[in-house]
Amino acid sequence: MSRIAKQPIPIPEKTKVTFVDGLFTVTGPKGTLSRNLRNEVVVLLEDNAVVLKPRNDKEIFSRALWGTYASHIKNMIAGVNTGYTKKLILEGVGFKSEVKGTNLNLALGFSHPVVVVIPEGLTVTAEKNVISITGIDKEQTGQFASKIRAMKKPEPYKGKGFRYDDEVIRRKQGKKAA
Repeated sequence: MSRIAKQPIPIPEKTKVTFVDGLFTVTGPKGTLSRNLRNEVVVLLEDNAVVLKPRNDKEIFSRALWGTYASHIKNMIAGVNTGYTKKLILEGVGFKSEVKGTNLNLALGFSHPVVVVIPEGLTVTAEKNVISITGIDKEQTGQFASKIRAMKKPEPYKGKGFRYDDEVIRRKQGKKAA
């Protein structure tokens, strides 16, 4: 049984929630998010809250979707009200990052510059090798941040590469002088 989905999800003021024919839509001050939901989970809108129940309590699949959909709906409501931010720190001599239009230009020590197209719906800023990725969709924000980080993961000896703001890199000692 899902502990997350048993609780009703409150809908804040200035947020409009609709559920029509499997399409769950949340509209708030920062924008609109939509997601298709399968019919294994019953979605009820009552008393400024969203209540979820599995259609068949005996099926494992519907119980699994119950908690998953509750998390998706909570993330959508939080996203249209406050938004999500991921920060990446680029460490290393000669490594640079800058935003030009809809592109993120990176110098990562390769023989060529790396140009990444910023997806629509995300705002990216780069200041002093700190890249901030902001958006209303938690999934899209995290996916783009992980795509950028995968280009130059932090190495354990000097810590060069991309790391998340709150990430701690475990360092290795390296060679010892004889």
